[in-house]
Amino acid sequence: MDQLLLKSLRVVALPTETNFRGVTVREIALIQGEYGWGEFSPFLEYDDAESAPWLACAIEAATTPKPKLYRTEVAVNGTIPALNDEVELARIVESYPGATTFKIKVGSNTQEDIARINIIRSLRPGAKIRLDANGLLSVDQTVSLLQLAGEIEYIEQPCATLEELRELKRQIDVKIVGDEVLRKAKNPFAVDLEGAIDYLMLKVQPLGGIARAHQLAEHHKLPVVVSSALESAVGINYGLILAASFESMKFDCGLGTGSLLAKNVADLPIVDGKIQITEVVPHLEGLDVTADRFKWWKNRIMRTAELLK
Repeated sequence: MDQLLLKSLRVVALPTETNFRGVTVREIALIQGEYGWGEFSPFLEYDDAESAPWLACAIEAATTPKPKLYRTEVAVNGTIPALNDEVELARIVESYPGATTFKIKVGSNTQEDIARINIIRSLRPGAKIRLDANGLLSVDQTVSLLQLAGEIEYIEQPCATLEELRELKRQIDVKIVGDEVLRKAKNPFAVDLEGAIDYLMLKVQPLGGIARAHQLAEHHKLPVVVSSALESAVGINYGLILAASFESMKFDCGLGTGSLLAKNVADLPIVDGKIQITEVVPHLEGLDVTADRFKWWKNRIMRTAELLK
């Protein structure tokens, strides 16, 4: 990895508004290059091999020109964590002003999942509802959930394996989006998605950057939707750039997750359900991690960079 990039390294800690998949503080590494800032923020439990595409994306963002964009703003969905506190859910829904689509985390308990879906419907009547199970459900559990859930735009990664997804697809009419089945694969180009999913979820960091995400979309020849991985404004903006670099984007994208952070490095406001693409200049004062955590991240980057050679 270029030493100038490494010298620019800053690591910040961003508290979340609520517990999101067990995360209450999001640590983010940022590097600066000729073309701006790049973000490296694989979750703490990811090993170096799984983190390698995330670093490739950060380097791409900092060192290469941005692609041609087909729009200057991107419509986003609201993201609803797996909780059922009505006051907290109301606050989260209101943090997505103008959003007409909500993605609801499901998979832990069918009764609680249905209650959560109904609360969101009551808070934002007429909104499109999509579900995300992160591979937690069996085929039978997914069928049971969908029978109770009402009209659903799509369900994202309901089951963990391709075999389960193919079996599920034979039993339901609801569209299926593949996420982990692609980004967790050792070689996402080698995954046979035939008969398993209808749409492809693209996340710019886990898939290794904008150029590689486009290569994957072209290879698998499926409609795509772009989402984020609980990133800072730097990573979110790069996801917005990815979404805007597709000539056709018929879905609201999951790029509004900045609303889940209590602090951020820059402001990317949601206006009428959309976020404007901008040149993000992060404000880092008061957000830096401790010296020990900085060293941990620097060592992680140096190890991961060896895998990219």
